[in-house]
Amino acid sequence: MTNHVDRFHAALTVLAGHGHIKQRLIKAYEENLVEINEDELPIALKQSFADLRREMHSVTPLNGEGPICASVRKMSFTEASEWAGMIVTLYGEISRLQDDTQVSMALPEMDEARVPPFLVKSV
Repeated sequence: MTNHVDRFHAALTVLAGHGHIKQRLIKAYEENLVEINEDELPIALKQSFADLRREMHSVTPLNGEGPICASVRKMSFTEASEWAGMIVTLYGEISRLQDDTQVSMALPEMDEARVPPFLVKSV
């Protein structure tokens, strides 16, 4: 899952950069998220990411442009902003889930302090 967190983080970096929202959305998705398969994501994110993927491939391309460019070209600026916001939300969720996983994988704390054998006094 760490790889996916890194990909979403990279997409956020693009979304926060310069340019029109549609250009940033295309670049963020094409360069960082297009290769993610929703089946590899945690259950809580699968449907939202599938919706994003479906929206980014919803328009048939014309004149050699890709489906992502065609789909974003047909979006309003408001729609493009909302889908960019969805990427931000997905990043927040996947980061939170990764943190929860790391906490649950932590070693359990011992109730008693262990004394190393070389410090135990022999009789």
